Amino acid sequence: MIELSVVRLREDATLPERAYAGDAGLDLSTCERVELGPGERAIVPTGIAVAVPEGFAGFVQPRSGLAARHGIAVVNSPGLIDSGYRGEIRVVLLNTDRERTFVAEAGERVAQLVVLPAPALELVEVDELPVSERGVRGFGSSRAR
Repeated sequence: MIELSVVRLREDATLPERAYAGDAGLDLSTCERVELGPGERAIVPTGIAVAVPEGFAGFVQPRSGLAARHGIAVVNSPGLIDSGYRGEIRVVLLNTDRERTFVAEAGERVAQLVVLPAPALELVEVDELPVSERGVRGFGSSRAR
């Protein structure tokens, strides 16, 4: 188990937590009321900062329930939190619903944070890449044979 240090930047901020034991994601909540009209986007503050351990990265991802029920997406999904970042976690939300306004009250869960290993890499320039089964087939090519 790894430790994830977290600090409240605002007294009223909600600490991230799992909805159920064994969940991969920690729910992130807004610390302010947010209103998004149809097609609008906003940078939503969580009021918290984390110290992702060296060798790991945090990924801010959408909540499937908000997407399914309200058309709420995380625009830059997944948002990346590098291990050296110590600023506030903010979530870029987009209301994809064409007719309804979405309102999230302070304390409402708006995204989730997943922390995964991110090994150090050494970039090696080569003349050509090794052959693979997929080769150069592009987007959506795994089903087209």
